[in-house]
Amino acid sequence: MAQDRPAPGAAGLADRPGDPPIVAFDFDGTLTTRDSFTAFLKWRAGPGRYARGLVKLAPSALAYLFHRDRGRIKQAAVKEFLRGVPRTQLEAEAREFAERFSRSLLRPDAVAAWKRWRSDHVRLVIVTASPVLVVAPFARGLGADAILGTELAFDSRDRVEGGFATPNCRGPEKVVRLKAAFGPALELKAAYGDTSGDREMLAMAETSGYRVFKGTP
Repeated sequence: MAQDRPAPGAAGLADRPGDPPIVAFDFDGTLTTRDSFTAFLKWRAGPGRYARGLVKLAPSALAYLFHRDRGRIKQAAVKEFLRGVPRTQLEAEAREFAERFSRSLLRPDAVAAWKRWRSDHVRLVIVTASPVLVVAPFARGLGADAILGTELAFDSRDRVEGGFATPNCRGPEKVVRLKAAFGPALELKAAYGDTSGDREMLAMAETSGYRVFKGTP
């Protein structure tokens, strides 16, 4: 995985006449076989610490059955497993995780489709509900032109606060983030996703693929 380039962000991406078209990929379940953030937390914590953390998260999991807000339960997990971790440490751990697990996480047929679109000279964008910091090393390895996702909140000492600095990048928020990055008149050449959280993004694409990737490493 590439490590020497900054994560592709959203600044200065607004469409200009003549810019290549945009193709958007969801990450978890679309480019990958499973949820990358859960896998990262489990790997980072280790079996014992992860099991203890899940016990502590049981009330949040129970509450989710009523409020159905994925962002709230994800923030509870961030607070339990990552609060107080320095940004630089977390970035280094995310790079190591991607280096170790990219081959076992990425769907080969999804990566093949990604590469086919690259040959068509489009701009390839990952739009994910997972924290940008965790997905960024994968995005660099794939050569993504940009990554839009959920941003972790950091305190004045640049340590994880235990929540998000942005709304959870899921559902309508994916469209909000795309238009904020590329302009309100954005048109998607294609989009791919695998859950109801991708529905709005898929609906705005000229070509959409829902659960079209089935490959496993």
